[in-house]
Amino acid sequence: MPKFYARRHLSILAAFTGLIASVGLFNGPTASAALPTPVSGATARSYLAQLTVATEDRTGYNRDLFPHWITQSGACNTREVVLKRDGTNVVQDSSCAATSGRWASPYDGATWTAASDVDIDHLVPLAEAWDSGADSWTTSRRQSFANDLTRPQLIAVTDNVNQSKGDQDPATWMPSVSSYRCTYVRAWVQVKYYYGLSVDSAEKSALTNYLSGC
Repeated sequence: MPKFYARRHLSILAAFTGLIASVGLFNGPTASAALPTPVSGATARSYLAQLTVATEDRTGYNRDLFPHWITQSGACNTREVVLKRDGTNVVQDSSCAATSGRWASPYDGATWTAASDVDIDHLVPLAEAWDSGADSWTTSRRQSFANDLTRPQLIAVTDNVNQSKGDQDPATWMPSVSSYRCTYVRAWVQVKYYYGLSVDSAEKSALTNYLSGC
């Protein structure tokens, strides 16, 4: 093949390869998002100082008083939105259910490829919110709390770790991955501050100690 034609062939091939790469930028999987970034340690310490300290009262709590998972758009409910947000290469079917993907749980460092192995944790548990002031809220506000995608309140984690956490606060439960604890307590305080929830004395002491290193 004459050199002129060889160079022309290579130029066309390069241009075609570049076009394919450009298409990939638009149609390829997007980078995985995660928990909305919590406020800084300094801001969290300021917020914590402003929270009311009160004894918790669980009288009358019922999980059904916090409607979830509500429809967010189309066929997608809050759980599916968070699974998509927190996963990598997540594929969803026509009903928005995740059929494949990869999820890394920041609480324990485990990785999962089946959505059934993943829970969506309410970082500040629903029962904890009830104990801390949500018992006086309207159902609409409790629904907003239980489905909040704006604050760092919902996160995809290993199912049995979420179940082990239950409704505990940072005085009795923290993620086993120590490097994530600063993020966790910053998020906890931000959510409580935004919603005007109280803290009990043991909870405040634990939060104070963890935030001192943030």
